[in-house]
Amino acid sequence: MEKLTAKLSESILDKLSMDFLRNQVLKNAYGNDDTVIAALDPRVLLAWYLFFGLVPWFVSDIPFLLGCFLLVMATTLLARVAGLVLFLFALGVFSQTGYLFVVTLLFGGDASAIAPLLILTLKVATISLASVTVFSGLDPDKLSNGLMWYGCPERLSFSISYAYRMLPMLMEEFQNVLLSYRLRGNPPAHETLGGKVKYLIYQVKIIMQSFYPLMLNTAKRSRTTVEALELRGYRYAAVNKSVKKIKLAALKVTYNDGLFLAISFLVVAVAVLISTLL
Repeated sequence: MEKLTAKLSESILDKLSMDFLRNQVLKNAYGNDDTVIAALDPRVLLAWYLFFGLVPWFVSDIPFLLGCFLLVMATTLLARVAGLVLFLFALGVFSQTGYLFVVTLLFGGDASAIAPLLILTLKVATISLASVTVFSGLDPDKLSNGLMWYGCPERLSFSISYAYRMLPMLMEEFQNVLLSYRLRGNPPAHETLGGKVKYLIYQVKIIMQSFYPLMLNTAKRSRTTVEALELRGYRYAAVNKSVKKIKLAALKVTYNDGLFLAISFLVVAVAVLISTLL
């Protein structure tokens, strides 16, 4: 039994390494180019996200919210979202709901509180999964072009896509800072289960201390990138209509885009019909 516990603790804690976290984040941001969602037109995805990111907030009908939740859950599976992202989503949404339910019972509530909490959970879960679906299927170029087509200023769309592109650099810089702290630190022994817990706490503490040098180093590297863009004429290209036309020429709505919107509309219509009948 002791060997089994030691092996289990070692397996769990080994997965919480920096390399594992980095690979999961980068996989979610850049590793989904071959999915059904990634093949869709960015304008269609942004319009779809605008609906499922706003409408659930203003609706409190359980059948409608449940239908929207099932739809975005299916699209999340099609987008092949990284397991770490789904785990954090489930932990954040359902732990908060469970906490509120327990507090309600402690302060004299009863089972009637389940319905309002279910509505809140479905709203948050639907909007969160819609966000995860869209931004897992959009690479920086598609996101920038989609925003530009809808009339967003080129600098705004570029800033968003550039922040997207900074993700690998940010993860690399974070790992470098973290390794420098580890080289200078004195970690606790982690042969036993209790030692592994202390080591995990030590790792979390180092991560918290790494954020200030991380921001400073990333700002320096970002400044270098911006200066390089200026030297290549980015400021002129940002306001040039010919450049904008060339960028948007690749956007094309296909049969799959229409099918995706039709299925989404059908699911929402069925949810509205069921809600009306009930």
